[in-house]
Amino acid sequence: MLYLRRITDVYEVKVFTDSGDYFGDIEEAILSGNRVFGWKVRATRNSSLSRALGSAKGVIVPHQLVKAIGDIMIISKAAVSSFEGSPEVAPIAEE
Repeated sequence: MLYLRRITDVYEVKVFTDSGDYFGDIEEAILSGNRVFGWKVRATRNSSLSRALGSAKGVIVPHQLVKAIGDIMIISKAAVSSFEGSPEVAPIAEE
């Protein structure tokens, strides 16, 4: 059975890696046409993302790295290693 959710229902959902590490919270979806291109994930206190980024506010995670969305979002462990130097996950600078 196919379950549909509104994108606004996913905002503020906690994001975890597939290994169980807390990554951050979803801030917004990035759309391209009528498809989800990626997710803007905010670095929150006590998240692995805030420890790794330092002064940046968060990252943009491509939708291809999302494994599941429900009460939480599960992303691939590749997202954690890719934001540390790869352009696949782009950091969001402080404004």
